[in-house]
Amino acid sequence: MARLQIEYFSNALCRATAFEMILPNDIPANIPLGDNAAYSRPTSTLFLLHGYSGKAGNWVPEGLAEKYNFAIVMPTAENSFYLNGEATGRNYQTMVGEELVDYVRKTFSLARGPEDTCIAGLSMGGFGALHTGLAYPDRFGKIGALSSALIVHEIAHMKPGESNPVANYAYYRSCFGDLETVEERDVNPEVLAHRLKASGARIPEIWMCCGTEDFLIENNRQMHRFLESEGIAHQYYESKGIHDMVFWRENIAKIVEWMFA
Repeated sequence: MARLQIEYFSNALCRATAFEMILPNDIPANIPLGDNAAYSRPTSTLFLLHGYSGKAGNWVPEGLAEKYNFAIVMPTAENSFYLNGEATGRNYQTMVGEELVDYVRKTFSLARGPEDTCIAGLSMGGFGALHTGLAYPDRFGKIGALSSALIVHEIAHMKPGESNPVANYAYYRSCFGDLETVEERDVNPEVLAHRLKASGARIPEIWMCCGTEDFLIENNRQMHRFLESEGIAHQYYESKGIHDMVFWRENIAKIVEWMFA
């Protein structure tokens, strides 16, 4: 397994930025692949998104890239919720969903189309995976969303000076824009999903999961109910667990098997 750190100039962010990448291109010669069908096809690609306060590479599904022959691309998106901000140099949605996909495609001949390109993330990254995948259904074939921070309805109508245990009004305003209209705009994954369904466009396959003791469980249940009400096919799972790496390691293995087996 080769692990790379790549710096490039991001036009979306108006500055140099870096991402990490894992390539399953150096399997030891003394380890037989046997009848592993994953190596009889081109290498697939997973864009893996970190959570709030995280960074590229601070969670990696160990051993899975080699098992299923897929590259992992891990951007750092700060605490942006993977959305385009109003300020210059804050286009994180564009950076991940367009620019980085194009860069990986051009430089490594990977992520050629939605049939071999997936996106997944945890917490803020789970929100980012759902939002980015639904914003770019022509680029991502499958979405894995773990313990997703689906907070749009929670922060809607928040006022200046208000806050919650995670952050304050100014922060949410900088990520999501006008909080009076946040539920009605494209920053809401529900808006994107509804639009795709109404237009008859292709919708990426979706796998959602959350721990039953996670503080975000009701947010995830609400999204599950919304997708059901829209008639959008998806897989939704709950199991015992909190908002921690124990739950995420267990469930990313299931998601990766679903994506690439």
